Amino acid sequence: MTTRSATIVYPETDGMPLPDGEFQAPLYINIVGTLRVHFKDVPGARVNGDTFFYYIEGDPRRSFSPDCYVVLGLSAESIESIERNNVYLLWEVGKAPDFILEIGSESTSEVDLGRKRALYADIGVSEYWRYDLTGGDFYGEPLVGERLVNGEYVRFELRFEDDGRVWGHSEALNLDLWWSDGELRFWDPAAGHWLLSQEEERAGRLSAEIMAESERAGRLSAEIMAESERASRLSAETLAESERAARLASEARLAEMEAELRRLRGE
Repeated sequence: MTTRSATIVYPETDGMPLPDGEFQAPLYINIVGTLRVHFKDVPGARVNGDTFFYYIEGDPRRSFSPDCYVVLGLSAESIESIERNNVYLLWEVGKAPDFILEIGSESTSEVDLGRKRALYADIGVSEYWRYDLTGGDFYGEPLVGERLVNGEYVRFELRFEDDGRVWGHSEALNLDLWWSDGELRFWDPAAGHWLLSQEEERAGRLSAEIMAESERAGRLSAEIMAESERASRLSAETLAESERAARLASEARLAEMEAELRRLRGE
């Protein structure tokens, strides 16, 4: 599929494989999936990765594709434009992403540190973060976040823990980003918990469904047991009533026979 603006074609892809795809793809899929779960119920939020961005109307050569982006406060028309075109046309959407994250790799790190960084500042990306799984082989540091101030990127303060973890706070997302043993995790300081990945969220939902089904089965078993006990009580009561009726009938018959015997004796 391609998108047209007048007679200009804005392709969804350049037909080339993802650079260092075997290395990067699992990382950006997990990161994008985690943020999608977090922002899924936020009106006007859009989270994606490996999407083609066109930033100059009429020039399809001017494009880039970030590993992960988050844009907030979109109108319904802007979201519809992205979904209809399957690319991000900056002039239609009306704003640049609030957050872009690039994942360091051998073939992309130089561009991420140079041309992309300058471009993101030019088009108004509020925050630009870079994550290096190796701890510094590609970017020289495990994690860095920058915010746009007067058209220039200024670094966020990062904190370095004694155990080697590095973290900083994203104002755009209101989340803390943590580099820990090569993994990137997100902490929600307002809720006080780690964000779940799509797999973790799915596993948690499945676990909750299994627990709910187990509780339902337990309730049903208790109801069946209670019904069985009630039936047993009714059966015992019926038997006792039957025995009492038989005893009363026997006693009545005996009384009749004794009365007849007294009559025959003339008593």
